[in-house]
Amino acid sequence: MVSKPEVLRSPLGRARGLGSAKDGTHHWWQQRVTAVALVPLSLWLIFAMMGLSDSSFGEFAGWLQSPINATLLIVSVAMLFYHAQLGVQVVIEDYVAGHAARVVLVNLVKFACIALAVLCIVSVLIVAFKG
Repeated sequence: MVSKPEVLRSPLGRARGLGSAKDGTHHWWQQRVTAVALVPLSLWLIFAMMGLSDSSFGEFAGWLQSPINATLLIVSVAMLFYHAQLGVQVVIEDYVAGHAARVVLVNLVKFACIALAVLCIVSVLIVAFKG
C-alpha cells in the first residue's frame, strides 16, 4: 500500500525522490526559538551598554573579563547571526528565481554569517582575556 504523501507525488517525482524535504517546520521553530532567546539577551545587552556608555576601553575590558558578561555576549552574537541567517535564507528562497542562484546565495549568506560570528566571538575573547 502506498502512503498518502506518495499518492500525491507524480511518478517522476517518486522516481527522483523529489517533494517536500519536511524541513519547513524545523526551520520555522529555529527562527522562533532564536527570536525568543534574543529578547532577554538584547535587553541585557542594551542595559549593559547604557551602563558602559561613559566608560573607557579599559573599563569595558574589565567588564568583559567577567565570565558571565563574556558568555552572554558570545551567546548573543551567535544567536543574532544564526537568526539573521535563517531570516535572509527565507527571503532568498521566496524571492530569488532560479535554483542555482538560490543555492549559491543561501550558501554565501551562511558562510558570511559564520565568518562574521567567528570574528565577533574571537574579538570578544581577545578583549576578555587580554583586557
